Amino acid sequence: MQRRIFLAGAAVAATLLVSSCGGTGAGGAATNVQSQDPADTRIGVSLTSQDEERWITDGRAIQKGLEDLGYQVDLQYANGDIPTQQQQVDQMITRGADLLILAPLDGTALAPQLQAAVNAEIPIISYDRLIRNSPDVDLYVTFDNYKVGAEQGKALLTGLGILNKDGSEGKAKGPFNVELFGGSLDDNNATFVYDGGMSVLQKYIDNGTIVIKSGQTKLSQIATKDWSQQEAQSRMDNLITSSYSDGTTLDAVLTPNDSVARGAITALGNSGYGPKHDKATQPMPITTGQDAEIASVKLINDDVQYATVFKNTKLLAAQAVKSTQALLNGEEPELNDTTSYDNGAGAVPSYLMPIDVVFKDNIKKLLVDSDYYTTKQIKAGQL
Repeated sequence: MQRRIFLAGAAVAATLLVSSCGGTGAGGAATNVQSQDPADTRIGVSLTSQDEERWITDGRAIQKGLEDLGYQVDLQYANGDIPTQQQQVDQMITRGADLLILAPLDGTALAPQLQAAVNAEIPIISYDRLIRNSPDVDLYVTFDNYKVGAEQGKALLTGLGILNKDGSEGKAKGPFNVELFGGSLDDNNATFVYDGGMSVLQKYIDNGTIVIKSGQTKLSQIATKDWSQQEAQSRMDNLITSSYSDGTTLDAVLTPNDSVARGAITALGNSGYGPKHDKATQPMPITTGQDAEIASVKLINDDVQYATVFKNTKLLAAQAVKSTQALLNGEEPELNDTTSYDNGAGAVPSYLMPIDVVFKDNIKKLLVDSDYYTTKQIKAGQL
């Protein structure tokens, strides 16, 4: 039976009928969670890795939010290893998890664990990364990843002068040499980000305003395994050697997140590109990003990276906590999208968080005034 969010009416009815044993769990299965005190309720949280700053921030925020409500929290990081994540989720279920919040390394790799959760009547929240090819997902909390890509594309065009910041046509006509980078193919978000970016850039590629000198435009060609900074640096090194060793200037790079951006920027810096105030051989290409990681915010402030998409993961974590409480109470979690995120087994009910684009001129407004970072942290490039 395909699992779906409880309808509010069904939850109320279930509560009335079986108040001693709770309401309806994921997929319509009975669950005892509703009758439990939060102190007796255990939440398993599995995140991808501590190698990226954002996942550390997510983990802390989720854990604090849940513990403030009185829940027990089993927070684990898979450290980029799929078998490790599988083992950790298995252990969470064995230890009696009442709900799971999962950010999968590979959206298709947790099938045995999902089945075990179904058998144990444990609701599942897919966090930021979508669990693929499974009907056993109760809720997906994430950002609008298609919009993330579209905003990256717009930022790139703005940096080149093709568009003005208000979206109107700019004066620059090109042609401009641009290269494209994508995210990791095992992460469903990479496809949405890529599709969003290409929805903005494709017409400029088609009319010759943008030239992809390498000819690499398909996601399968431009993907960056594990969103790795090192992988991005290596590919950019190869692109510079293969397509730009003749002295042709690279004008912009569409990079899907900040770690990939920093990898590309490192390779470009090693090849003589740099900010204008450094009197580099060639100006640093316009580069985009995602996550507003502190190291990249410093690069933006220093005129090295051009922009990043700010996804306030503290708000995402808060939404996951709010959704957890609703599910455990037999209530319908808040939704704002029920069609966009088809995981291969059907559309997963979702809550999409808002995003903002960070440029040098709005760092203070978006990141400092909101208390996300301090001016001192941005200047140092570290927390």
